[in-house]
Amino acid sequence: MLELSVTTACVVFAVSAAVIAVAGSYLSRIADRLADRTRLGEAVAGAVLLGATTSIPGTVTSVVAAADGNVDLAASNALGGIAAQTAFLAIADMVYRRANLEHAAASAANLTQSTLLILMLAIPLVAVHTPAVTVFGVHPATVVLLFAYVAGLRMAGRDRDNPMWQPIVTRHTRRDEPEDDGDHRPLWQLFAVFAALAATIGGAGMMVARTGIVIAERTGLGETVVGTLLTATATSLPELVTTVAAVRQGALQLAVGGIIGGNVFDVLFLSAADVAYRDGSIYHAIGAGSLFWAMVGLVMTAVLLLGLIRREEHGVANIGFESALLLLIYAGAVALMVL
Repeated sequence: MLELSVTTACVVFAVSAAVIAVAGSYLSRIADRLADRTRLGEAVAGAVLLGATTSIPGTVTSVVAAADGNVDLAASNALGGIAAQTAFLAIADMVYRRANLEHAAASAANLTQSTLLILMLAIPLVAVHTPAVTVFGVHPATVVLLFAYVAGLRMAGRDRDNPMWQPIVTRHTRRDEPEDDGDHRPLWQLFAVFAALAATIGGAGMMVARTGIVIAERTGLGETVVGTLLTATATSLPELVTTVAAVRQGALQLAVGGIIGGNVFDVLFLSAADVAYRDGSIYHAIGAGSLFWAMVGLVMTAVLLLGLIRREEHGVANIGFESALLLLIYAGAVALMVL
């Protein structure tokens, strides 16, 4: 544990969060270029490249917290981050003024990813009510989560290449088509830049994790409150920055896919945390406050999925009904936790 004062910990926390935000701002550009150059498509690239990379700080935070025995900080960071990032999508919808973002970014792959996220959020909730059996300290739910993630990514890839569902194309629908942005650097250079940004975000995430634990212990706020409001929000900054940047670039499916894919990857924080936690099953050690955020994430993802299916062109304040509802649900959940 770092021997820091609360003031020093808060300063390091803020600086680390700023580093995450700055490095994350460049990720959407590189990811968009890689989506075109590798032919992955924006939705899949958002899930795999942006989703996994922008989740590095959160992964580091949850693993470090679990290894130190701070179970609720590890779990609330992962599950609270899902709720925060889904709310960020509503903010991106506000930025995109032409139409409802979920309408314009219609994609079968994003529907698959949303459904996968609901399934993966349900697995830890079921695991809590199963016997606390572990193999080498790992609960079977961890293996199930990993299997579901890999299978879901394969399905999303197939849905993009051979879709059995097609959205109705309107004047607001933004097609995912490769564009020449003038950047002709070799593919390996783009991946190298992407990896350097990922390493920077990972290092800053480590500092967020360590200082977040210090703040939780020395302020008496509690691991769940700090995990949900501080570390989850700070480690989710790359998602907010890259999503807004992608929307401004016109890479709408990348923006939506990055949030949903990042949320799917965030559930895997629990798998990594379960491996790092050496005192048994982490699913049986986390408190009711952390499980509350898993249920909030389920509800918010279901609302988002309804919006992706309904594809409302315009709604309240020119955003979809789902965006307005997502913000209300998140604000209500934070209020309930604080009060």
